[in-house]
Parts: sequence; structure tokens; C-alpha cells
Amino acid sequence: MHFLALLLIPVAACSPAFIPVDCSDRYDKGYGRSGIYTIYPAGPVSPVQVFCDMDEASEGTKWTVIQRRQDGTVHFYRGWDQYKAGFGQASGEYWLGLETIRMLTTRKNYELRVDMEDFNGAKVFAHYKSFSVGPEDEGYKLSVSGFVDGGAGDSLSGHNGFSFSTFDKDQDSGRDINCAKTYLGAWWYEQCHYANPNGVYLWGSSTHGLGINWFSWKGYEYSLKAITMKIRPDQGD
Repeated sequence: MHFLALLLIPVAACSPAFIPVDCSDRYDKGYGRSGIYTIYPAGPVSPVQVFCDMDEASEGTKWTVIQRRQDGTVHFYRGWDQYKAGFGQASGEYWLGLETIRMLTTRKNYELRVDMEDFNGAKVFAHYKSFSVGPEDEGYKLSVSGFVDGGAGDSLSGHNGFSFSTFDKDQDSGRDINCAKTYLGAWWYEQCHYANPNGVYLWGSSTHGLGINWFSWKGYEYSLKAITMKIRPDQGD
């Protein structure tokens, strides 16, 4: 009996470890509650904490949150290195990091959902059937398509194909303007934006183009109460 047990130990030790790439992998292993989880987009030596939205109300489950604004507690007017690496905490407001987002969207084909709320409690969303971010040497270029309206309108497709810009790394297409500096944010700016989710938190009304804008829903003079960007593997529908 003891000899048999000893024979079984190496087999168990060699069993592959569970290394979840994203919240979908967590969900598939039975983690069905929304909350903070550790994922490994670049393998076992790259733990990253994220908020996983497993709420059935948000078009099913398995969403990995890559950006969240909700109360203005985290300062988002930051430079390139911080947007590359990520900042904030998964328990509150945060930006996951361009490099981590790139790694995720290299591993799988993803959809994107952007949830929004105003200060009167109205909630809408925009859904995109395809979302990815390119490598750093191409400016972490945005690729997004397949818009499905959830009441917010489409303020992201106009940023498709553009590189990410911060105040200290201007990669927008405007010759005479640094969009990140002008609108106090960081984004895939053209010249300049239809959406500014990483703008200054302004509790409602804002100066034209400043604040957390989603033009097709609230225009340029309204800063949203909350906005969340989250991704899940392509559902194939």
C-alpha cells in the first residue's frame, strides 16, 4: 500500500498547474462570482490582479476589466511609463496597462464592452465584437470593430487605427496640438477625440472636451460618473 502511494506522488507533482490567462479561464474553473482575481497574461511569472465581472446582467459572464473610473480617487493624468505598466488597484479605479492589454489580446480574440453611467443613474453601454492592441513599437495601436449599440452610441470606432498618446509621448495625428496635454488625458487620440475615458474626473458638467467624455451619448460638456472597459474572448455570434 505504501509502495503504491509513493508511485503516485510523481504523477500528481507533474500535473499541469492552473494558470489562468484571463477572467474567462477563472470562470471556466468554477469561479463564478464577480471580484478580484489573479491572472497570468504572460505566463506563471507574471501575476496581475484584475476585477472580474461575472454578472449575468452584463451580456453574460467572463469579463476582464481593463479600465475603471467610478469616483475620482485615482489620478489618471499620467505619463507613458505608467500607462504602459498600469496603475491603480483592482478594488477601485485602475488602468490595467498597455503591455498587459497587448499580451491579452495577442493570446486570444477579444470583444470589448464599455459600460457608462451618468450622475442621474442612467446606464448605457457600447459593445465591440473585436478589440486588440498592437505592440509598443507600433505605438500600441488600437484595433476595434463590430459596434453593437447599447444606448451609448459609437464614440470609439473613430479612434480605430491610432496609436496611444500621453502628455510625454505625443502620437496623435494633430500637427499643431498635443491632445493628451490639451484634454488632460491619455488615449488613442486622433485630433483629438470622440471619447476621453481617461480624462479628468469632473463630477458632471465640464469644459468642452475635458473630463470623461463619450460624445455620442453626452457630448463634450458632460463628464461621466462612471465608465468601465472590459474584455472577454470572442463569443462567435
